[in-house]
Amino acid sequence: MNTMEQPVRAGMQVDKDWWRGAVIYQIYPRSYQDSNGDGIGDLLGIVQRLPYIASLGVDAIWISPFFTSPMKDFGYDVSDYCDVDPMFGTLADFDAVIETAHRFGIKVMIDLVLSHTSDQHPWFEESRQSTDNPRADWYVWSDPDPDGTPPNNWLSIFGGPAWQWDARREQYYLHNFLVSQPDLNFHNEEVQTALLASTRFWLDRGVDGFRLDTINFYYADKDLRDNPPLPPEKRNANIAPSVNPYNHQDHVYSKNRPENLDFLRKFRALLDEYPAIAAVGEVGDAQRGLELLGQYTAGDQFVQMCYAFEFLAKDELTATRIAEVFGELDHVAQEGWACWAFSNHDVIRHTTRWNLTPAAHRLYMTMLMCLRGSACLYQGEELGLPEADVAFEDLQDPYGIEFWPEYKGRDGCRTPMVWESSNQNGGFTNGDPWLPISHDHLNRAVAFQEDDPGSMLHHYRRAISFRKAHKALTKGTHEGVFSYGDILQFTRTHEDQTIFCAFNLSDTPSVHGMPAGDWMTIGAELGGAAPSPDHRLHLGPWQPCFALKRDT
Repeated sequence: MNTMEQPVRAGMQVDKDWWRGAVIYQIYPRSYQDSNGDGIGDLLGIVQRLPYIASLGVDAIWISPFFTSPMKDFGYDVSDYCDVDPMFGTLADFDAVIETAHRFGIKVMIDLVLSHTSDQHPWFEESRQSTDNPRADWYVWSDPDPDGTPPNNWLSIFGGPAWQWDARREQYYLHNFLVSQPDLNFHNEEVQTALLASTRFWLDRGVDGFRLDTINFYYADKDLRDNPPLPPEKRNANIAPSVNPYNHQDHVYSKNRPENLDFLRKFRALLDEYPAIAAVGEVGDAQRGLELLGQYTAGDQFVQMCYAFEFLAKDELTATRIAEVFGELDHVAQEGWACWAFSNHDVIRHTTRWNLTPAAHRLYMTMLMCLRGSACLYQGEELGLPEADVAFEDLQDPYGIEFWPEYKGRDGCRTPMVWESSNQNGGFTNGDPWLPISHDHLNRAVAFQEDDPGSMLHHYRRAISFRKAHKALTKGTHEGVFSYGDILQFTRTHEDQTIFCAFNLSDTPSVHGMPAGDWMTIGAELGGAAPSPDHRLHLGPWQPCFALKRDT
């Protein structure tokens, strides 16, 4: 059946565990499809492109923030949790997204930014007026030290201190991100109640789940203790670029607080009032991301899945590194569930970040579809899009403007989607796009690749289809992930199905052994190698092998 032509019938049986092994397609709405010619993508643009999304075979979409916002951080600074910014449309347009997606059998997840708001949110506008108004304690406020300096040494991810002086209250407020993004005070029960009410608003509107932005940033240490320094050998740039002094601290007090689990219990209890709702948390921590993933997804009290930044890092993703990550994950998150991503709206696209050839890009995607966990795909990666080169004068991202040229920000992964190559705007808009279209992207447009059976786009469809056709690859266990030089190997099992997977993550041919047993080769459509009669695998450069264990 061609999903683009025939929507899935309503009333299909609900799978409460649909999220386990799901493939989730991330949409950055500003850059997906413009429906009204203003140069900015919108909700009706998403509706227009849902047949294409359905054709990929994904289970769900995750839509980055579209709430009312002054757009200082492009929607991650929310000024109204319960409305749509006019830039993106209306609540009726969002209802159309829900209705259309559900007709195609696609779940809809939305991005909830709970750790902070915009400084233009009515809550903050009231809070900053005095120290005794009804919302005075809704944000993290502090008196200055006796010498007038901030209360501690905490730093902002966007550069500089994490504290901003407010002359009205003659106090500092905390902002882990932009100055215009004050942090909410989760120690206040009223704040939690208000945020849960906003969550219920979208659940009642029909969403199927949430991506929780900066899930480990919700609480700040009540005593505002200084963060200790981080030894140079433990620093990495997974969360912030290396030029950012944020990497010099161990953020044990400004985030990652144990109280977070109490709020997540309340959040999960709300989700469980509705059928088949799921949440995936973004764990932003370079030192203990997998450990927090394990805590936040253990059992059925917290969120269903989380992703850390191990596979979003700049360092090359080798077989050895993947095995190390899964070894640690099996140790600290035995009861948990990961959601893996190679690219998103915050990092350099992985085909550029890891300098991948098309063959390597294909193999990494194939491997992603076989790893234990769920998977997020970022719009345009199915086209093999590289990072766009955005000139300084065209930059919109405050992060890039602050640290240019050593760090160029996030605009290079946020340029508009390319649908056709017949015009300079790639079919994204009839107006002037908010970020320039990369000319290097035009010859990779959807329409161009649709006509080529060997294109990256069709490979993504085949890989997703292969995953969904084998229950061991979606919901199955593994008995460990192992590396042998450049070869990554593991076996996935679910009920009566066992699948052996091996991947040559190099441009050098390799000979590798098969485990004992009676195996049948599968995955030829993905270029999989067939073992020889003596159970030896001859893997070519960037080649996988898949084998299904026969009944014994």
